[in-house]
This record gives sequence, C-alpha cells and structure tokens, in this order.
Amino acid sequence: MPSSLTLPSISFHKLPSSFFSKNAPSRSFRFTNQRSRVSMSVSAESQASVNDALFSDYKPSNAFLFPGQGAQAIGMGKEAQNVPAAAILYKKANDILGFDLLDICINGPKEKLDSTVISQPAIYVTSLAAVELLRVREGGQQIIDSVDVTCGLSLGEYTALAFAGAFSFEDGLKLVKLRGEAMQDASDAAKSAMASVIGLDSEKVQQLCDAVNQEVPEAEKVQIANYLCPGNYAVSGGIKGIEVLESKAKSFKARMTMRLAVAGAFHTSFMEPAVSRLEAALAATQIITPKIPVISNVDAQPHADPATIKKILARQVTSPVQWETTVKTLLTKGLKKGYELGPGKVIAGIVKRVDKSADIENIGA
Repeated sequence: MPSSLTLPSISFHKLPSSFFSKNAPSRSFRFTNQRSRVSMSVSAESQASVNDALFSDYKPSNAFLFPGQGAQAIGMGKEAQNVPAAAILYKKANDILGFDLLDICINGPKEKLDSTVISQPAIYVTSLAAVELLRVREGGQQIIDSVDVTCGLSLGEYTALAFAGAFSFEDGLKLVKLRGEAMQDASDAAKSAMASVIGLDSEKVQQLCDAVNQEVPEAEKVQIANYLCPGNYAVSGGIKGIEVLESKAKSFKARMTMRLAVAGAFHTSFMEPAVSRLEAALAATQIITPKIPVISNVDAQPHADPATIKKILARQVTSPVQWETTVKTLLTKGLKKGYELGPGKVIAGIVKRVDKSADIENIGA
C-alpha cells in the first residue's frame, strides 16, 4: 500500500513526464510552490543522467530539520493519535516492524525505547507524524509548502529524504529498521562507546583525540564522530580510548565529558560491518531525486543523483557527521526559519549554539 504521507508542494520547470515513471515510488504531490523550479534532464527509463550537482546553488528560505538517535522519550507519538494521517503511520510501522511501535513509544520501558533497533524506527515514524500534525494546524500546509531545503541529524537524514520524496515512507522505514539492526550488530562485535566533549572548539577536541591515540592500541583509538556545534563534539572509539579521553579532557580545559547512551562507536570504522548490509538494502530500494535539496551528513552538500545518494547513505555510518557545517551553511545562505520536527528539542538547541538569533520552532508529536 502506498504511503499516505503527503510531501511538499513543489513546482518543476520543464520536468519530463518520465520522471514519474510507473516504477517510481507512489506518492501524492501538488505542484503549486513557485519557490523551487528545477530543470533537469532525465532518461526515459531511469534517472541515470541526473546531474548530482543539481541543487548546488540552493538558496534556503525555510527548512525542516529532523532529529537523530537520542531524541527519543517516553510518551512520544501520543499526540499524533489525534490526527488520522499521523496515526496511520504507526499502524503501517507495526506491519513492517512486526511489533507494536506505538506502545513502546508511549509506555516504554525506557531501556527498550533507547535501544538502537527500536529508537531509530521510533524517531523516524514520530518525526514524519509531526509533519502531519503540522499539516492540520492553521497555516500548517502553507508552512510545508514553503519548505525549500531539509536535513536530518544522522538517522534524521533518512527522515529528510522521505519527506523530500526520495523514497516512500515504507521503504524508508525498512531501511531504518535494517540500519538500526546492522549498527547494533556492529556494536556487539567490538565493544566501543561515544562521549560528548563540552566546552572545547573542534581543533582542541582533535588535539585531545590525538593525545589519547598516542596511549591506546589501534583497536581502541578515538575520533570525532559528530561535529554538532561550537563547544559540543561527540567522540567515538574503543572503550579504553573513551576512558582515556574522559580522564584527559580536563587537562585540555574541557568543561566536561558526557558518555552517550548509544550502543557503540557510531560514525567511525567500528561500524564498517554495517556498511555491506546497508549497501545491499539500498541497492534493492528505489530512490529518486528529492523534490527539494536534502543536505548530506557526510559532506554537508545536497545531492540529486539517486546512485550518489545510495553511496552516501552507506558511507554515513562510518563517516563523521558534519552538522555544524550544515547549519552554518544554511544560515550563511540566508535561511529565514527552521522547524525541528519530531521528539525532543536537541536540534533547536544546536542551531541556537551556532547562531543565537536563528529562528527555529519545534513541532513534536
């Protein structure tokens, strides 16, 4: 059954009819927004000829930003049950996942919701449910239609791609399910951890990592995994490496370190075992050019070519998240308003750390 998730209304200039071939993921679009005009050359059979730099000169006005793992909280999804288009997403999720996702979101237990294999699908579904809550709000559809760029933190990149029409809600959820399982298995294979370093710039955190790596074996080495915002960078590595980092942080004038409640060293080579499984799943998934720019975590750039998007998504789990660069670029390019859709207010806090004057609103579900 095709997803009921309605995507942003985008107008395409001279868009060939073959773009929406009978093989494309089924969606509902209303081509009314005059903000985004995209001209592209697409072959009759496929999108093989799409220029990956199609969106390179994007000029953001309004952005949707989607959270990643760690934003989950007991009770999320409850409000969404008051909106049929949002509630149905959880019903679809139950069929795909094989368990009652909404029950875990609302009732927990917390340990179960926090697990990688549960939290990733839960945040994906709840974030897209938040779009539906916004849609029924007065003026909500106009806000959705005004969005001309989107991005998400780590897992949130999948949510952003679903919102932008690159794949269906169902296909995105299947990918997220497999991603969570593959990352959990990779974490189980080699004990590792993540910690946030608070109060240092990225150069100082790199110096701290270098100092740690001089004292630990190759298998325990650490690296910056998430460039979140000034003064907040997440480091991943072996358990011993993270312990040494925690002991040395004060001597580098860090305000504090905080061990993250994740399964392992995400966004490093520790996740390499997950890559081949993701590559296989992505190869079997139909992905089309997004209707609006979706900024990649890997290089902080938007990509239009489906084959490139697949390669980047596979690389994402072993690559540092360039979130600080993403936010700075959006603001520098003239972003007027951002909306964080989904559980928590992590993204809003990060954006405000980059620019206190940034206008960002949280829309939960």
